Amino acid sequence: MTAGSVDRRDGFAVQTDVLVVGAGAAGVAAAVTAARQGLKVTLLERYGFCGGGAVAGLSGTICGMYEASDDADAPPNQVVHGFLDEFAANMTERGGLTPPVRYGKTFTRVHDPLVWRETADAMLRAAGVHLLLHTTVTNVLVDGGEKVDGVEAYTKQGRLSVRAKITVDASGDADVAAMAGLPTFVGQDGKVQNPTMIFRLGGVDTERFLAAYGSDSIMGQDVTALILRLHNSAEYRLPRAKIFLFPTPRPNELLCNCTRVIGRDGRELNPLLVEDVTEAEIEGRLQVREYARFFKDHLAGCEDSYVNDTGVQVGVRQTRQICGRAMLRNEEVTRGAKFRNGIARSPWPIELHSGNKPRLVWLTNDYYEIPLDCFVPERGEGLFAAGRCLSAEHEAMASARVTAQCFSYGHAIGHAAAIAIKENLQPRAVEAAQVRAQLNRDGARLS
Repeated sequence: MTAGSVDRRDGFAVQTDVLVVGAGAAGVAAAVTAARQGLKVTLLERYGFCGGGAVAGLSGTICGMYEASDDADAPPNQVVHGFLDEFAANMTERGGLTPPVRYGKTFTRVHDPLVWRETADAMLRAAGVHLLLHTTVTNVLVDGGEKVDGVEAYTKQGRLSVRAKITVDASGDADVAAMAGLPTFVGQDGKVQNPTMIFRLGGVDTERFLAAYGSDSIMGQDVTALILRLHNSAEYRLPRAKIFLFPTPRPNELLCNCTRVIGRDGRELNPLLVEDVTEAEIEGRLQVREYARFFKDHLAGCEDSYVNDTGVQVGVRQTRQICGRAMLRNEEVTRGAKFRNGIARSPWPIELHSGNKPRLVWLTNDYYEIPLDCFVPERGEGLFAAGRCLSAEHEAMASARVTAQCFSYGHAIGHAAAIAIKENLQPRAVEAAQVRAQLNRDGARLS
């Protein structure tokens, strides 16, 4: 007798106007925005909390808010607004977000991941979003071959079926698009930027630390040289020499972005592959302990430090992306391109993490825009993307993937989904000018 697969639990079903898959920055912004337009919105999240890479991956910063400048004395100049402003203000009120922190030629803001979760909970509840946590999408419901009608998901209660007029893939990995058989691609010729295990270091005398190393969260050449010397002497295993250390909203704590997680065979690991991501998680935790030992032994203010937390998962920069009706090009980022159908801005540099130190390509005193069609699949109906699975070339993606922009993408796609439903349109027929006008009414300040 041949064994068969079964699940004899009673399943359940949900009907909704808008279905959002993934509760990171883009998913939360899309869900809240669409719900505020009077629509029934369902948001599915595989973890027990919202936040995506910012919280589960502990990326810990809201990058992409501020313009870059070659003038080291230039104050922060915020050029990205809209839903981001509301979320940041809510976190600040709760004591969970720092003022701007220097990051090379620009600034970022560092958040408390617990406050991020609580802020998302409060905003989703206030907007009336139907949030289902611990819910993992397993299949896509399609009609006529390429029209996405919703998803099926695994829950402890049983199989969930969600049917929706519009689905938003905010999974970060273009999971819904890939399951539906719509065109996607992975990185540059299948290669992606390496993941990073980010961690928090407690017990730090941050006053002494900042006095010794300055306000720039990108550590200077003296620290880089020390890491290289000790790594090469085999006293420590420190594969990344250029490291980022950020004071956080919590007292006596640093957010540490410093590991370089590659495979035992020297490959950049692909988090879409189960063997690779397993190796990345284990290797990442080993590197955390090595860097924490180095900090404790050699950095001013870290003598009594300890590892306070690591990411729930390894931090993921790049995996699968949709093939969209438009693709954000590398040169469009570097020249600060503007688009009539642009629905978001980014001033963030191209930030490539490979080799023993990241490479930053700055766009100074300017920003570029991202077109709506980067979030509309080139084929298929009923589906928008939002977040870092946008259609973009490899280097463009290395700029466009960060948190402030993901808030902006979700804000825009929430409006686009509402327009599609209210006017009985498919995503490809939604006018970017209409979305842009709605965003400006919400304070996005797009020109």
